[in-house]
Amino acid sequence: MADVTDLADCSAVRLVAGYAAGEFSPVEAVRAVLERAGRAQERVNAFTRIDADDALAAARASEERWRSGRPAGLVDGVPATVKDLLLTRGAPTLRGSRTVRETGAVWDTDAPSVARLREHGAVLTGKTTTPEFGWKGVTDSPRHGVTGNPYDPSRTAGGSSGGSAAAVALGAGPLSLGTDGGGSVRIPGSFCGIFALKPTYGRVPLFPASPFGTLAHVGPMTRDAADAALLMDVVTGADWRDWSQLAPPAGSFREELERPVAGLRVAYSPTLGWDVPVRPEIAAAVRRAVDRLAGLGAHVEEADPGITDPVEEFHTLWFSGAARVVQHLGAADRELLDPGLREICDEGARRSALDYLAAVDVRMAMGVAMGRFHSTYDLLVTPTEPITAFEAGAEVPARSAHRRWTGWTPFTYPFNMTQQPAATVPCGVDGDGLPIGVQLVGARHADALVLRAAHALYTSGAATIPAPPTPGGS
Repeated sequence: MADVTDLADCSAVRLVAGYAAGEFSPVEAVRAVLERAGRAQERVNAFTRIDADDALAAARASEERWRSGRPAGLVDGVPATVKDLLLTRGAPTLRGSRTVRETGAVWDTDAPSVARLREHGAVLTGKTTTPEFGWKGVTDSPRHGVTGNPYDPSRTAGGSSGGSAAAVALGAGPLSLGTDGGGSVRIPGSFCGIFALKPTYGRVPLFPASPFGTLAHVGPMTRDAADAALLMDVVTGADWRDWSQLAPPAGSFREELERPVAGLRVAYSPTLGWDVPVRPEIAAAVRRAVDRLAGLGAHVEEADPGITDPVEEFHTLWFSGAARVVQHLGAADRELLDPGLREICDEGARRSALDYLAAVDVRMAMGVAMGRFHSTYDLLVTPTEPITAFEAGAEVPARSAHRRWTGWTPFTYPFNMTQQPAATVPCGVDGDGLPIGVQLVGARHADALVLRAAHALYTSGAATIPAPPTPGGS
């Protein structure tokens, strides 16, 4: 029998290879992951729900398919988790809110990406935590409490997909689906030391449509870029329920990984040309990652994209979406909301249609500017965050000059405005042992290129950082 500790730490690619070779079984892997999930839950509160009985039943069915040589799909038997904003058939989707009644929150349908996971045989082990309705860049909610960082539970995991990031980092499943509205997979990816990709808008179908509109993306959160490419091959299939989806990709994301990065034109922008105080140890780690790309043959030069900070326009779009989320609530239910969410909803309700359309104008101009920029450069590289994980349970760090989460994450939300693919790759740790991330941004539709560059950082050793302490271990 395989060592269950090793199986909990295996990538999805390794698990599939092991199943195919008969080295170990989906039941062994799922048992290992469920054990780790229970301990991770005690350590950092990453889950809203762990479905052990259903997961083991699915694992046994997968084991039979592998034994007969007929796996259901690309990730048959691989443990996976889903952020509790995505519909999951037969289980409640509570969205971190006390205003959601559990009796009315059990849907008889899956979100498109969740449906594709099931079709390919993935074993869904649980749902992961989110701030209320995914509204902010850290993960705490009135319903489920605070999610801590795997490297230090007193620090934040980031958000809004903090539960997914913490689960992946701690071995509670190699695959997770998160949602990204302004950095919501990249922020926790950076803080928790994992890989996360915000695909081009529409690349992964979404249903129901997000009230935050076309700012919201569904993306993979994984141990590395190879697992993310595998997951993208699973979840990018067509689904008629999303009228804004892109056509399915012509080829496989996995096949693109082995293409070289030599010859890529890479722009390194330490601050996006803005007055961003990036911590020196973060700047140095990101610079080393950029140098590694250059060492692999990419043509690197320092260049800013020539855009201005769109934070006020982002707030108009984001706060208006939040107001729409709670529009149906009565006064009593509104008192149950996260106070910060209630504030931005009130502000969003005061913004007019003309304010919204003016923000859309700025967004379109940014898209044009970035399109022009990418006619010269294949890839833009920035820090993912100018800081590392701060105290858990706070929207902003102590003594911050900012009131809202957008103040400390200036490198992520602009590329939700422009709908571009963007990924975070771990590239070091700070003096407290907390992960640092480097952000790779591609032109719209260049998801495969972003994955290829990220994979090159992993295979070259540039993305190797110490693992977090194993929950319940030494």
